[in-house]
Amino acid sequence: MMTSKYTSLDQPLYDYILASSLRESPVLAQLRAETATLPMAVMQIAPEQGQFMALLIKLMGARRAIEVGVYTGYSALAVAEALPDDGLLVACDINAETTAIAQRYWQQAGVAHKIDLRLAPAAQTLQALLDDEQAGSFDFAFIDADKTGYSDYYELCLALLRPGGLIVVDNVLWGGAVLETSTDDDDTRAIQQFNAQVCVDQRVDLSLLPLADGLSLLRKC
Repeated sequence: MMTSKYTSLDQPLYDYILASSLRESPVLAQLRAETATLPMAVMQIAPEQGQFMALLIKLMGARRAIEVGVYTGYSALAVAEALPDDGLLVACDINAETTAIAQRYWQQAGVAHKIDLRLAPAAQTLQALLDDEQAGSFDFAFIDADKTGYSDYYELCLALLRPGGLIVVDNVLWGGAVLETSTDDDDTRAIQQFNAQVCVDQRVDLSLLPLADGLSLLRKC
């Protein structure tokens, strides 16, 4: 008889995880606190997720990264802090108001010179990088934007990554809604389709982690 092995995560245990492992810089903590006051604060990634991505950047020795979906810049700041001083993060978003918050904290943290913020539809920005002959030149990509665009962003990022590069995709559990067998929600259907797509994609190695709202790691073969 097969049994599942996992630990249910309630609030006290989650608090313990943060207390026992989180090494958030003061600027990251300030940004997280300010973002928590905003109406759409739920869009910000979990702090342990940011720390995990920073660890991946350092493990890979990544120098060039892409982010699709910036919001107030917490994930971009976590990644930029982990990049070397001459590293580059191309950050894609369309919201000038929320990214203005991001830019303020990037400046405060001294990493603004590493971040190339592009305010345009992400698919347009990614295609422009390909048109500029930058295919295969990036080490890392993080996708956390409109869910109906996930499949397109994935394909574009995959083309931009070098072999051995890593794509990290957020919200792949979608609060458990991925289990719904009949849904009219476009975002839910898009994530279900994306998960099914990458599960059989032999161009990548895959691991789906139950971290925050679900995090897929896809290594380009």
